[in-house]
Order: sequence, then C-alpha cells, then structure tokens
Amino acid sequence: MSKSSERVILCMKWGTKYGPEYVNRLYAMVRRHLRGEFRFVCLTDLSEGVRAEVECLPIPPLALPPGSPERGWTKLTTFEADLHGLQGTALFLDLDVVIVDDITPFFEVPGEFLIIHDWKRPWRITGNSSVYRFEIGKYPELLAKFRREFDAIRQKFRNEQAYLSDEMQQKGLLQYWDGSWCASYKYHCIPRWPLNYLRAPAIPAGARILIFHGVVNPPDALAGRNNGNWRRAKPAPWIADHWRE
Repeated sequence: MSKSSERVILCMKWGTKYGPEYVNRLYAMVRRHLRGEFRFVCLTDLSEGVRAEVECLPIPPLALPPGSPERGWTKLTTFEADLHGLQGTALFLDLDVVIVDDITPFFEVPGEFLIIHDWKRPWRITGNSSVYRFEIGKYPELLAKFRREFDAIRQKFRNEQAYLSDEMQQKGLLQYWDGSWCASYKYHCIPRWPLNYLRAPAIPAGARILIFHGVVNPPDALAGRNNGNWRRAKPAPWIADHWRE
C-alpha cells in the first residue's frame, strides 16, 4: 500500500480525563472491525500505558493566546499542513466511542470530507466530530485561518465542530455519514420514557459506532450510571462485549 492510499485511524488524548485504556480498547475495536491494513495513530501529551501497536505522536501546538478557552479546538490540529509526515486518508475517532460492527465502509464512501450529522438539531449543518474523515494535509488553511482569526471565530462558533462544518460547507465538501451508522447512545440506545425504567439500552439497527456525548461514557453505561443526566438507563452489560481489549 502506498503512503498516499494508506488508511490512518486518528485519535487524540490530552489531559487526564481519559486513561490509556481508552486508547487501547479503541485500537482493539478497530482491529476487530476494520478489514485490511491500517495505521493507528494517537496524538497525545502522555503515551504512558498505551499499547505498542499504537503510534503515539505529539499533539501539534494549537498556538492560541494564553488563557484562551480550549473547548475541544485542539482537534483542529489534525488539519496541520504536515502532520508528522503522515499521508493518506484519516478516520478520526473520539476516544469514548464504542465500535459494534464493521467500519470498513467508512473508508469506502465517496467524498472528500464526511462527518456525523448532529442528531439534536438536524436542521443545522453542524456535524458531530466524534467521527470524521479527510485527506491528511489537504486542508491546512482551516487551521491557519483559525490561528489567525481565533477571536472572531470563537465569537461566531461555539466549538471546533461548528467551525469545521461551516468551513467545509463553504468549500462545498460537507457530507454526512449514513444516518444509521453513528448512533447516539443517549438518543438511540436508551428506550424512551417510561420504557427506559423497564428495558435495558440496545444497539439500534444498522449502527456501526456508538457515540457517547455528554456526561455518560462507556463504563457509566455499562454500570447504569447516569452521572446527573436526566436520561436514566438500566445497565447495558453488552457494552463489555465490544468495549474491551
């Protein structure tokens, strides 16, 4: 496989919110559910405890003014002009996703940029950046513009995925994954009230990746913890079948 046709799984871990087990389990899920060769890269500021199959590389500096709110903007560094010499097609995955079926099709859908269409406000163009795909090094102007116009951009956009979606829309490149592929654990797995008190969460038909947004992560869902979220759910023991090394 040539460098230009290489498939790269990208994830990012900074700070202490997620331990190395998230990276290790994500790698294991990808290995089980992605056919063929791939390169797995974690951009991180702490590689301790990460399994040897994962390439740990430094997160490029975001270069924001001191004291600026982070808000996940760090993800935009995946669009660095030279991302440690990486080439090919990158599929970015958040650390807390759970892969439940074949993700090979995420590399097969035609298009230059694909992202999840946000479920909560589908009338907006904004995507959910838990899963997005792009050609590495092809859009350095996204990051350059962000660094140059940060104050104006953060006034206009709440977070990185809103800015990213808007920029790709302006380029005419914004596309969304099949609506069933990336399911929200909160909205699609937990039964509606009052059935959520009677039935355990379940994987919706057609789902390939489950997205955990908000205050509930995979270990919380496994144990039935809601962490203050108003959507209460019974434990989902089946998560252990997927979220494992």
